Amino acid sequence: MSVEGHTYQHNVVGAPGTDGDPCEDSPRDEHAPSRSTGTLGKALEVLDMIALSEQPLRFTDILRQTDQPRGTLHRQIKNLLEEGLICQNADQSYIPGLRLLKLAARAWSQNSFRLIAESHVRSLHAATGETVHLGVMNDLEVIYVDKLETRQSVRMHSQVGNASPLYCTGIGKAMMALLPREECVARARRISYKRHTAATLYTPELLLGEIEIIRETGIAHDREEHEPGIRCVAAGINNTDIDLIGGVSVTAPAYRIDDKTVENWQHLVREAAAAIELDMRSGLGPRSHE
Repeated sequence: MSVEGHTYQHNVVGAPGTDGDPCEDSPRDEHAPSRSTGTLGKALEVLDMIALSEQPLRFTDILRQTDQPRGTLHRQIKNLLEEGLICQNADQSYIPGLRLLKLAARAWSQNSFRLIAESHVRSLHAATGETVHLGVMNDLEVIYVDKLETRQSVRMHSQVGNASPLYCTGIGKAMMALLPREECVARARRISYKRHTAATLYTPELLLGEIEIIRETGIAHDREEHEPGIRCVAAGINNTDIDLIGGVSVTAPAYRIDDKTVENWQHLVREAAAAIELDMRSGLGPRSHE
């Protein structure tokens, strides 16, 4: 499921079904049976249709594919928009909403991606002795789906399921570097920048300049940009078969690491990301279920 490349028009709760003359389709029987029963079942039917479609659907597209009458479908789409489970593009088509993606991201801890990455996350943790994060991209955020805590006394405040901004975290910037350039630029310009520390990259130009370096090296750094005194080395993880962009990182207090340690982590993190990608191709690709 991916929303890459689409322009959101948030909080659109206007009239679904206005993509053209409301009467352009022949009237539907208001008593026509639906494949799902009850209000929730009907809403889930519409949500599934939008989420699983290869292309964004307009109201008339959904109407043709469902047994629901026009009035009922109008109400279902309006409710889904209001709840943030779907979004409406500028061309009046519908795509999965950010609330749906956040719910999905929180389920990653029980999903195959985390399980496939687990052995590599543990190996990276054993090699560094510091906190290791595994995350996935959710629009302008990274959602942490796994975390192994450091054995040291000073620990991170991050938690599995929590979100952090892309622009000021190593793992977030590593994931942005995997996006097509046009999409990366568009996303960078949508960010509401906040200077968390004196080191935070606080403009699209500063962020995009660093992302070009990350594209070349395959490694991203958080140099005390999100939290004072915290450094991070990260690498991106990409699986185009299932439109997944993720990342893995090692994080520690700045006083505990030096340049030689950071250089060593760069190799370890890059190797872990590559190993996870390799295992994902066999474990999460479409052919793995044939």
